[in-house]
Amino acid sequence: MSSRIEQALARLADLTPRQIVAELDRYIVGQHEAKKAVAIALRNRWRRQRAPEPIRTEISPNNIILIGPTGVGKTEIARRLARLSGAPFVKVEASKFTEVGYVGRDVEAMVRDLVESAIDMVRTEREGDVEDLAHERVDERLLDLLLPLPTEARPAAAPAPGDARDAGAPANVFVVSASGAVQQEKEPDAARERYQRTRDKLRQLLRDGQLEEREVEVEVTQPQAPMFDVMTPQGAPEGMESFSEMLKDMLPKRTKRRLVKVSEARRILLEQELDKLIDKDDLVTDALDRVEKMGIIFLDEIDKIAGARGESMGPDVSREGVQRDLLPIVEGSNVQTKYGMVKTDHVLFIAAGAFHVSKPSDLIPELQGRFPIRVELKPLTEGDFVRIMTEPENALTKQYAALVESEGANLAFTTDGVAEIARIAAMANQRMENIGARRLHTVMTTLLEEVLFTLPDPATKSVTVDRTMVQERLKGVLDDEDLRKYIL
Repeated sequence: MSSRIEQALARLADLTPRQIVAELDRYIVGQHEAKKAVAIALRNRWRRQRAPEPIRTEISPNNIILIGPTGVGKTEIARRLARLSGAPFVKVEASKFTEVGYVGRDVEAMVRDLVESAIDMVRTEREGDVEDLAHERVDERLLDLLLPLPTEARPAAAPAPGDARDAGAPANVFVVSASGAVQQEKEPDAARERYQRTRDKLRQLLRDGQLEEREVEVEVTQPQAPMFDVMTPQGAPEGMESFSEMLKDMLPKRTKRRLVKVSEARRILLEQELDKLIDKDDLVTDALDRVEKMGIIFLDEIDKIAGARGESMGPDVSREGVQRDLLPIVEGSNVQTKYGMVKTDHVLFIAAGAFHVSKPSDLIPELQGRFPIRVELKPLTEGDFVRIMTEPENALTKQYAALVESEGANLAFTTDGVAEIARIAAMANQRMENIGARRLHTVMTTLLEEVLFTLPDPATKSVTVDRTMVQERLKGVLDDEDLRKYIL
């Protein structure tokens, strides 16, 4: 096992299931059963790596189905879990995929997306490791562009014997010292010392940010001509995209020189230096290893591919076909990506769906068996809305307060104001579609629309959201039965 995988798993070693739930509680209100299930699944990743070698490959992940209405925290739980574990993570909608033979994406695309996610994650980590060295190299290259080495400071190439240019070589320079002694000084050495002193002064100015507006000429790689896009029409098989990219890589890169400011040149040169410092083969190997051992795929809207079995007509044919295509991926198979073969045996799948129209039992039996753990998430109540607006570290009230503070004003929410917002959101969910916590966004947008429109206003230094203000601003919503006019 690579040292990078060991480091990623070491992070999990300090996260017991109780601690994982406690971390999720910082951002997500309620849904304790769902948090408990995903915490156990995540901890089992670390446990499996510590199991004896013979049994380790036999331990498969316990895939989970999260069942619950929209806006109750299904996606947020999976996203926070991936961020917590430092695992490659991708969220896909099951409704995007079609059965092989139909126009659309095939299910193997989700594994390719996961690999791309892992590549980006590992590249970011590697760039962080070599960032200081890359910045040093960029500074040196910028100094070379700002102050090229003068001709007289360059070491003269030794002329060939009998070369006519030998007669024109610069002669040694004789300098009289303060004591009157005659000293012999080689001109290139003196020029190099002067150049180095100037370069050191310029380096300090560059670090102090005083040269950002100066212009320099840099060499940049031109984007490939769009001719290859014609080769991958909409709905083309997934492999065509990889083939097109392979052809692009085979062609020589075209470069051109551009005159840009130092600030822009720094960004261009930093990308070039990071590319040189990072071993791409090692990066890909590490990313594929992480996908196979720690990858998480969040399969949303799985209820959209469930239909009444035995009545396969119209789109239901493709829906059931997608389920059958999912079977080998979830169970464990080899998927070809442009970076190499990936095994999905130990990728954790977390599926989610509202199951308003269909039921989990409408999925084909084989697929149901691949998701042995089912957790039902509870609809959010008015009390939950109050907690959602006050408890999490990224609560809506804190987000809006930060937005208003950026304009030099202050926004405060009273307890009765928050309670009134929660009551209106809960009432709107009862009268119309229940969209869960997302309703809070629409209520808050309507409530603070005038405040956000008038800022920055010197007269507005402090805004307090209390019950009276909420009722005044949302009076139309409270009086009108047709809430759709006000809150979608």
